[in-house]
Amino acid sequence: MIGTVLCYVLLPAARLLQALRDAFSTCQKNVLLAKSPSTQIEGVFAATTGRSVPEEQEALLQQWLEEEVGNLPASESVPAARKVSVTLTSAWLEGSELLMTSLSDLNTSPEVTQCADQQLLELNTLASSELQDHAVAELARLPAEETVTVAGSAPWTAVVPQTDHQTAGCAGINVEVLNDDPAVLAWSLACDAETVPPALPAQPIQDAVPFYPVPTDVPYHEILWRDWDDLSVQPCVLEQVSENTSLFEFRVMSYNILAQDLVEQGIDLYVHCHPDILSWNYRLPNLLQEIQHWDPDVLCLQEVQENHYWEQLEPTFKEMGFACFYKRRTGTKTDGCAVCYKHSRFQLISLSPVEYFRPGLDILNRDNVGLVLLLQPVLPEDLGLKAVSPLCVANTHVLFNPRRGDIKLAQVALLLAEIDKIARTTEGSYYPVILCGDLNSVPDSPLYKFIRNGELSYHGMPAWKVSGQEDFSQQLYPRKLLAPLWPSSLGVTDKCQYVTLCQPKKLGRREYSRDFLLQFRFCEVACERPPQLVLLEGVTDAKPVASAREHSAVTAVLKRHNSLSFRAKQCSGVIQHSLNLTSVYSHFLPHRGRPEVTTMPMGLGATVDYIFYSAEPVESKAGRRLYKDGALKLLGRLSLLSEDVLLMANGLPNPFCSSDHLCLLASFGLEISSL
Repeated sequence: MIGTVLCYVLLPAARLLQALRDAFSTCQKNVLLAKSPSTQIEGVFAATTGRSVPEEQEALLQQWLEEEVGNLPASESVPAARKVSVTLTSAWLEGSELLMTSLSDLNTSPEVTQCADQQLLELNTLASSELQDHAVAELARLPAEETVTVAGSAPWTAVVPQTDHQTAGCAGINVEVLNDDPAVLAWSLACDAETVPPALPAQPIQDAVPFYPVPTDVPYHEILWRDWDDLSVQPCVLEQVSENTSLFEFRVMSYNILAQDLVEQGIDLYVHCHPDILSWNYRLPNLLQEIQHWDPDVLCLQEVQENHYWEQLEPTFKEMGFACFYKRRTGTKTDGCAVCYKHSRFQLISLSPVEYFRPGLDILNRDNVGLVLLLQPVLPEDLGLKAVSPLCVANTHVLFNPRRGDIKLAQVALLLAEIDKIARTTEGSYYPVILCGDLNSVPDSPLYKFIRNGELSYHGMPAWKVSGQEDFSQQLYPRKLLAPLWPSSLGVTDKCQYVTLCQPKKLGRREYSRDFLLQFRFCEVACERPPQLVLLEGVTDAKPVASAREHSAVTAVLKRHNSLSFRAKQCSGVIQHSLNLTSVYSHFLPHRGRPEVTTMPMGLGATVDYIFYSAEPVESKAGRRLYKDGALKLLGRLSLLSEDVLLMANGLPNPFCSSDHLCLLASFGLEISSL
């Protein structure tokens, strides 16, 4: 967005430098806020109230000027206060375009290579004692709409926050001017000096407020740059895709967008952030712009506030071509999960919301939810008689509490049981599955290993250890997981399948102990004489007679026998699933030698967000299952960042990343077969 500010500078020249510095501060805030959304988003949330009329603005300005004159010391008083109108204009580069365009293009752009420190140095020289009188005289002769260009640099723009609470066509933010930050200011340089923006009503420049700037001269777009990893050119992928095999390609994004209610309830978690960048009116256009740029075909969102979804997000997503489904958390919670897909790429086969809260069960007494969809890819008509497998997409946000890993494990098991039901084919196999979400568990934690390896022995495990978020090993008497983890009344087996949908087990050879078999020595079958048995008087002609006590014991054993097979494995403390899921991300950045992070609470980076997808297991090494791509192939992914990089950008959220999580993005291909 291009802006103009009329800076009213009181003379003598001793105050010129301060006014110009205020203009630079205003320019910096313009860069912080003015991120233009797309035409599809533009105007949807524009504020229609709170616009000050020009007379009120002029009155406020006159009052401000009078107060400034009154505050001048006697030594600085002048015969007459003169008013100089300085218009500082420029076309600026959108923050998102800098973040999301090629670095090579940015390096060749002359406006990005300019340094804000050089501009400040030149302004200090301009206001020095030797040049003050000359500068004042020159500025006084400038027309009201003339562009002032600092020698050797591109023109720049300074924009005062608008009182109509409207920024870049979106709902408004009441902002204050920030301190000078060269890393942010460098974004505002531009090369188009011919474009003159329309003038805004003059407003007083507000006092500077403290902020935590990026401690480096590197611009934000270089700090937060995320590479696209193209995996389609890897030999392992090329070997599996023949020249005659065509793929249905699509992108999936998983994003925890940080519900505004949670921001306000936990404001102490964001003390490193300027209050303005935590405003929903500021964050919303950033989030929408980021989503639209990456253009996913399937979008899985967590922490979606209900009123924001129905009033703002769903209408905008529908304009972008998405079909949307939402599930609010149970109880009094105001946020939930949403799954959106491009209706031009997919058609809905089935939808299944999942509520983890079950009354009366301590293991499932929290309000988290999930969504499971079965989608049918839409093929172009020119492909003729071709077919592609349906796709199962699941999205969830698991409990945060690091001490209650038992609840997290039960929630994931319930979600996997729902996926098992939705994704299972009539032949007993599974459609390709993509599982997205904030699992509040770190890589290589027991919960992560359970999803990836398909099995977990949990009996006796400390509950805090399940997610691996924090170390409570010094805690006395920690909660431990006991078998069975959930009661049989839940209707979910130890294989994370609904009891009603389980396949009957095949009869096979079983081994029983002697004591177990002796319990059946007086049952009816045992008391019948086999016809092939040789009759020996006094030996094989006698029929066993059981006492009343032994008879009642046999009856009780037979009644319990039907439930033994169900409870035996569950009581052993082992749970399993058969979905064969692996992670899109490796959770390590080899070129930096550091782990990936997806969130940064209180300045500590961690990975808790994931995209899992169906693959084919090939072997297991040291208890870790290895996979290769099957019908669903991973073609690429958006790289993540490390903790030290995010620290350079003041953590999360920051002026350009409006959530406390990074988005995850992956490109997949489904094999297209002939009918």
